[in-house]
Amino acid sequence: MRLVAPSVFVVTALLGSAHAEPDSLDDMLGPREIAVGEAMRGGATGSTSINLNPAGLPLNRELVFEGGYGYRASDSASLVGVSACDSTNIVPGCFFYDYAGSTTDLGGMDMKRTTHLAGASLSKLLVPRVMVGMTTKYFRYNDEAMPDSKKSGFVFDAGATVRLTEMINLGISAQNVLATEDSAWYPRAIGGGLHARPIPTLALSFDSRWKTDGGGARFGGGAELFVRGGDMGYPIRVGGIHDNGLGASYVTGGIGIANIKWGIDVAARREVKGGNETLILASMRFYGPRLASGGLSSPDE
Repeated sequence: MRLVAPSVFVVTALLGSAHAEPDSLDDMLGPREIAVGEAMRGGATGSTSINLNPAGLPLNRELVFEGGYGYRASDSASLVGVSACDSTNIVPGCFFYDYAGSTTDLGGMDMKRTTHLAGASLSKLLVPRVMVGMTTKYFRYNDEAMPDSKKSGFVFDAGATVRLTEMINLGISAQNVLATEDSAWYPRAIGGGLHARPIPTLALSFDSRWKTDGGGARFGGGAELFVRGGDMGYPIRVGGIHDNGLGASYVTGGIGIANIKWGIDVAARREVKGGNETLILASMRFYGPRLASGGLSSPDE
């Protein structure tokens, strides 16, 4: 194992960017985290923990299977991801697989770019209010526009979550901190976030992230209101993001529907400064036996 400096372009699933230099830090996220401004490092559970902070898995107790699809018109990208997460055992964990296929125009010719990504996340409750976690990712990438770009290798994330109170969590994560292959799509970064739930149906969050190579900082924040109606729940999410490295700002939002057996989430991210990127994502989850406290709860609780 060695530490390497990133240098190659790799695409991952569930999110894309129209900018010239996208990377996995922004392009591996699902609809729930996108909808609240990518701000869930302090409260990431289930599949949201895979790419933001694997330490958050013990925050709830559930067995959940999820599949998602995203579309990005700028390069006709189809973005697919599936995961299985179990936080009901002594060492909570997730398995996941992502695929991205997109098309770029090079001198009037359509060039295909594909990525396969698979891996696992594990977490451990060290003491009642402190959790740590790690994600291992294996990728295979090929870009027809760059004949020498075909790459494969492993990258690793690590994180920690602290429950300051029953209502407030702090999270920190180091992404792509170790790598076996030089890849610009996996730049090293450190991020942190605050997640607060002042009342059971309202969650507020704020995150910040810095690339260690000086590539700039990204700030995001958002809110989720979980509206109950009979046996169903309806999360409503809004957020915003500013990336000073890209000189870009975004508005985000999403809605969902959930009960104790399944949930559906839809989200969008629209660039309002620095470009015109539009991303649309959707996912569906199926739950095993819910072991959290009784009744219908927020899907991210």
